[in-house]
Amino acid sequence: MIIGCHLSVAKGYHHMGKEALSIGANTFQFFTRNPRGGSSKAIDPSDATSLKHLMMTHNFGTILAHAPYTLNPCSTDDRIRRFAYQVFEEDLEKLEVFPGTYYNFHPGSHVGLGVEKGTHQIIELLNHTMAPKQSTIVLLETMSGKGTEVGSKFEELKAIIDGVYVQDKLGVCLDTCHVYDAGYDIVQNLEGVLAEFDRIIGLDKLKAIHLNDSKNPFNSHKDRHEKIGQGYIGYDGVKQIINHPLLRDLPFYLETPNELSGYKAEIAYLRENAISF
Repeated sequence: MIIGCHLSVAKGYHHMGKEALSIGANTFQFFTRNPRGGSSKAIDPSDATSLKHLMMTHNFGTILAHAPYTLNPCSTDDRIRRFAYQVFEEDLEKLEVFPGTYYNFHPGSHVGLGVEKGTHQIIELLNHTMAPKQSTIVLLETMSGKGTEVGSKFEELKAIIDGVYVQDKLGVCLDTCHVYDAGYDIVQNLEGVLAEFDRIIGLDKLKAIHLNDSKNPFNSHKDRHEKIGQGYIGYDGVKQIINHPLLRDLPFYLETPNELSGYKAEIAYLRENAISF
């Protein structure tokens, strides 16, 4: 089982790798810069080399870089859209030091422009910044549907994918809290949800799982993550997700409201309840 959590990049990449090992993880996620925006630091080549050696030695799964929450190519504000382009260009260039990394982002909020216009602007961003030669796989995250978010419906993600030129470098990260809140019942009808995803998008595009419980009930269109087993998805729902034959080989990244010790306990629980095949 490939399982990790969100770690801070503040002390360096090799440090994140060691932290992951200390809590029983074999991958991790990190923000490329402050989640509320700002500039990013250059990657120290020796630090990157140390992490790559650690990952190879300990058979790590793919690590996941997360774009800041403030990235919004759908905005009506030119300054905010320019920031989205700047972040994407900088991050995709930097991440090439870790070949094959996943780069996850929230597609954006159309803030009244409408889904069609918002989708068009997301596609423009991706076509401007993505290139066939890149090794990084960009992931569209499934959203909960609060406010004017784009990406809470599988059809919206499919429309983005269809408009992007470099489709082989584009995939989806399914957030369990988000899809449940968006109206996809992964607790009572996981098979049906995966069949719908496959019909609309294609399961070959599903690259990663954000594994979170939800503080809010089904179809609430909220976005409040809960610790594993303590929300409306529950222990049984989580166990069927991590053991489903179409999902169990994907990397799982915890984004639950935890400190390191809490993540360690959750990872231990998940490993204990993952069925070996």
